[in-house]
Amino acid sequence: MSARDDILGRIDRIAPPRDAAGIAASYAAIDRSYLRRHHEDGILDLFAERVADYRAGVRRVTSGELPGAVAAALAARPGTHAVPGGLPAAWLADADPVLLTRDPAVADLDGLAGAVTGCAAAIAETGTIVLDHGPGQGPRALSLVPDYHLIVVTAEQVAADVPEALERLDPRRPLTFVSGPSATSDIELSRVEGVHGPRTLEVLLVS
Repeated sequence: MSARDDILGRIDRIAPPRDAAGIAASYAAIDRSYLRRHHEDGILDLFAERVADYRAGVRRVTSGELPGAVAAALAARPGTHAVPGGLPAAWLADADPVLLTRDPAVADLDGLAGAVTGCAAAIAETGTIVLDHGPGQGPRALSLVPDYHLIVVTAEQVAADVPEALERLDPRRPLTFVSGPSATSDIELSRVEGVHGPRTLEVLLVS
């Protein structure tokens, strides 16, 4: 028996797994009378504003402008960039193939200049982008190890507020919530970026 199996076995003995029907009933019983969204109009403008507040770069582009914008963003940062499987080929149509490496091993991520991914959803109220690491997003390490992260967000992926976004997500997926570049502050409130993830975050908002 592995250490993992031993730990999970202990948890099961403390809290035996409930049947699916019981879990669904408990979930349905949660009070959801709260306000689901605080904004009806200007959702994309609000999202762009909140993303910029986190010191992330954000650029509004059309679908036709997207390949050129991706190519320009990657060319501006010398080095090779990770591209996850499932990322739409059209997004990379103008990018130099020499700058791209597809599905790199986790051990190789630290030596890359950055990564370009899609996302699962975005939240206008908080300026947050959510990755569920499905097709076009890659494993969690891909969004945490490289120093630069370029994320493509489409207009239909932007929810007004947190409850609306959560309804679009599968809680069984490994969700990563991104609100600006990685940053932390010490006891003197000196801000340091890039400690726990990318030092630089850029967002291309396609509308």
